Amino acid sequence: MSSYVYILASGRRGTLYIGVTTDLIKRVWQHKEKVIPGFTNRYGVDQLVYFETFENIEFAIRREKRLKRYKQVWKMELIEKENPGWRDLYEDVAG
Repeated sequence: MSSYVYILASGRRGTLYIGVTTDLIKRVWQHKEKVIPGFTNRYGVDQLVYFETFENIEFAIRREKRLKRYKQVWKMELIEKENPGWRDLYEDVAG
């Protein structure tokens, strides 16, 4: 089963949220629909701007923890390397 580390943003260079899941489409939908109260709901962080795929959940969890320790500028550089326009990638992955 694939696992994902993902970064959501409130907008270009906005507030970021890093998470891990085994169902990227469902989890991002939950953020977009504000199904689960919390940080992303409170701050309007619901645009999927970056994600990585892993075959093992343990690797995904380790990567998530590492990314959370990154400086904000490094996180933004990581996003801009793969997604320079900060497009919401949700429609791409959801089909």
